[in-house]
Amino acid sequence: MKKSKIVAGYIVLGLLILLLVPASLLLGSGLDIKGSLSALSGQSAASRIIWNIRLPRIALALVCGSVLAVCGAAMQGLFKNPLCDPHILGVSSGAGLGAAVAMALGLHGFSAGLAPVTVFAFGFSMLSIFLVTSVSRVGGRSGDLSLLLSGLAVSALMTAGVMLVMRLNRDKMENIIYWTMGSFSSAGWRQTVTCLPLSIAGSAGLLLHSRELDMLSQGEEWAASGGVNVQRTRALVLVSASAATASVVSVSGVIGFVGLMVPHVIRLLFGPSHKSLMPLSMLAGGFFLLLMDTLARSLAAPMEIPVGILTALCGAPFFLFLLRKKVAADYD
Repeated sequence: MKKSKIVAGYIVLGLLILLLVPASLLLGSGLDIKGSLSALSGQSAASRIIWNIRLPRIALALVCGSVLAVCGAAMQGLFKNPLCDPHILGVSSGAGLGAAVAMALGLHGFSAGLAPVTVFAFGFSMLSIFLVTSVSRVGGRSGDLSLLLSGLAVSALMTAGVMLVMRLNRDKMENIIYWTMGSFSSAGWRQTVTCLPLSIAGSAGLLLHSRELDMLSQGEEWAASGGVNVQRTRALVLVSASAATASVVSVSGVIGFVGLMVPHVIRLLFGPSHKSLMPLSMLAGGFFLLLMDTLARSLAAPMEIPVGILTALCGAPFFLFLLRKKVAADYD
């Protein structure tokens, strides 16, 4: 892939985000565009909506979209499977169960700089990916079909766990149900800051392994012959991806398919090299999720559609298309 095309990709995606941010800031229920413009420089209740509600919501959507996309790109490279992403492999559902348990227990505040919800989400996401990789490995290898089926089974198991938590905690059921749909309706600066430490650390861990992921995408034997410590790299990538995913799920709820669609499109446009694939996916993921959130709070205003519903409406058909394409290729 020509370097000029990749540079152009960074520029175009950056410009798209710069154009979408002010549009998202001005659109939504409660304030029309004229009122939003006048509120930007005022000290009224309308200005507080802009600075304390819409702006942190935009920031959180950008962070979550970037994290989910880079995690999806890393997992697809690690498992050599274009159908992988945190949602399909059960990482998001596991993080969702952990967060739901923390919410049901009424755990709030911070411990060692981390919110208990984030800690529980990370623990359960690691449990999910451990189960998926353990069950799917036959003869020391993870086949495409076994990995996919293991992910779907573990995801269903974790989702059932969330349902059980809700059944046992009826007083918190409504909050957990709405949260499992994925939404930024309760976003604030506190939520944005809460998810940043693990998001930054996890994403950085993935970006630092771009060369190893390039080699692993060619096969574990090839990577090992090139000096890559396969087991160490696999463990670090999985921990980094799980930590980053847990950090955003703990504040946004379960938002699926971002990590599936975005890296796939970026790979088609700019090539498979993870050195450019992952940062470009981060930009595209942030743009995509902010666009979905802007639509979620604008299409049916004053009612808000959970953003997870919109991403599922886009992502489920995309997943079925990829699955059909892959099955057809396997049988040719």
